[in-house]
Amino acid sequence: MIHTRLCELLGITHPIIQGGMAWVATAELSAAVSQAGGLGVLGGGNAPPDYVRDQIRALRRLTDRPFGVNVPLFSEFADDIMTVCIEEKVPIVSTGAGNPGPAIKRLKAEGIIVIPVVASVALAKRLQKSGADALVAEGMEAGGHIGDVGTMALIPQVSAAVDIPVIAAGGISTGSGLAASLMLGAAGIQMGTRFICADECLAHDNYKTHIVRASDRSTMTSGASLGHPVRSLRSPMSRKYAELERSGITEEELIAFGTGALRRAMQDGDWDTGTFMAGQSAGLVSAIMSCQAIIEEVIADAEAALNAGAGYIRQNAGE
Repeated sequence: MIHTRLCELLGITHPIIQGGMAWVATAELSAAVSQAGGLGVLGGGNAPPDYVRDQIRALRRLTDRPFGVNVPLFSEFADDIMTVCIEEKVPIVSTGAGNPGPAIKRLKAEGIIVIPVVASVALAKRLQKSGADALVAEGMEAGGHIGDVGTMALIPQVSAAVDIPVIAAGGISTGSGLAASLMLGAAGIQMGTRFICADECLAHDNYKTHIVRASDRSTMTSGASLGHPVRSLRSPMSRKYAELERSGITEEELIAFGTGALRRAMQDGDWDTGTFMAGQSAGLVSAIMSCQAIIEEVIADAEAALNAGAGYIRQNAGE
């Protein structure tokens, strides 16, 4: 059994966190991940507070295990969702797309564990000083909003720079990815793309099918000109977005063109006008499985990889 200090901090069995993907990480998916021994995380996205409150209550009807809520700080509802999390006594809040420094003190005063997503060593250090309990260090291989440093380089640097648990994210969807992350100094992993292809995920079947069919070069990035690069599957929508971005249209026009595209992908499976956010690990996802089966497979494969690595070291050390 792989048991790390992240498991102790969060009260979970396995050091696996499900990414809080907007419109994808619903109560059904997050509850199933928590039930399977990981940490399910509801995606706040840009949803209104009442929707998030309903999702929290629905999740609690499905499981009594620990769970979290992800709050993207660019959302106009971010402060209101923080309030909902406090009122609903959510045990864990993760944040992304911004510096949550001002919110950390408010959340921790209510006994809430705070786990920001970071893409740099500098921000990791700053948020540890601000009181963050753990950090998700996310490399640019991830789906959705990304930074500019790769996972392999980011994880050991962040892990060496802070004393709190580091959760590796970005391009991870297998047991070997978990094993590698632990060797790089992380205390666990976060997976998003892999959990889109869970039975319990309510994403449209078309979304799941395109991920399962993906290869190593099936994703692309766009939105860098807005300061918020996004990784998604290569689709008519993502290609058109990149084309418009290069054409020099205004920021307002570009934002308007992309508004609602993720929701169309998730709910309608609209390949032509939807944005199918996914990480480079999509090429490693080959089947749709239950959350329980996904987590069991990842843990078993990680244990096998770690044992094989230990055997290799002993052999070459002459033992």
